[in-house]
Amino acid sequence: MFVLPVRFERSPRLHPMLSESPHPVGTRVVVQGKRGPEIATVRGEASEPERQARYGAVLRAATPEDLATWEDLHRRAEDLKWLLRARARERGLPVKLVAVEFTLDESLVTISYSADERIELSSLIGELRAHTRARVNFAAIGPREQAQMLGTLGACGRENCSSTHLQDFAPVSIRMARDQQLPLNPEKLSGPCGRLLCCLQYEHEQYLDLLRDLPRKNAKMCHEGSGACGKVTKLHPLAGTVDLQTDQGLLQDVPASELRRLPEQAAARSPRREPREAPASTD
Repeated sequence: MFVLPVRFERSPRLHPMLSESPHPVGTRVVVQGKRGPEIATVRGEASEPERQARYGAVLRAATPEDLATWEDLHRRAEDLKWLLRARARERGLPVKLVAVEFTLDESLVTISYSADERIELSSLIGELRAHTRARVNFAAIGPREQAQMLGTLGACGRENCSSTHLQDFAPVSIRMARDQQLPLNPEKLSGPCGRLLCCLQYEHEQYLDLLRDLPRKNAKMCHEGSGACGKVTKLHPLAGTVDLQTDQGLLQDVPASELRRLPEQAAARSPRREPREAPASTD
């Protein structure tokens, strides 16, 4: 047995599947996933299975009949998506229907949607009964999953990371933007999904390493070269410099390696330790 990484249509995430033969990269295969049989594409080389790992299964290489059925189901799903959107608007349902997907055997139809609050969509099932006998599964998704499924362009001009290569949504915090000395502008720090940019995490560890060699913001420092003293107002981690607002009101861009703390600041950071008391006698 072999393990093949496969990718489904609406997500870049790779799913390991057991296969009896090592299909070449790019081969479209029929797999048995959690929802049922679906079409996926092989995106990596075959490897050996690991013990105690759970895998789906590659049933076979997709035949022309499989691909024709899949294309027909895809067209029907798109028609149903627009029909359900119209019916949701007529009923005043505050919901966005993102995608409709059939399994290859049409035993299950999954309707992915996003909504700001909990909402009941069972009234739409009757609309589906006239077009399919498949079981209906409503799946609520978040803003990042929505951007992943729909695909969009990021501020960099390229397709968003969640649609191209991200395998998981790692936690992203505003602290990452502060550590990278970025302006805290919500419009520039948010992606198309309205959440913090996933790419803020990519270089965060490197910035933390660079910040260890820089003084803290608002620290009182003196420049060895000019002898000027003042307050650090801004850090430039990549350049290894800081902006020093001198006591005379001048703003200087100076290397962090040429700065020294004021004597009182150094004493405050390294308080003198009191001598330990001798342990009490146990006699």
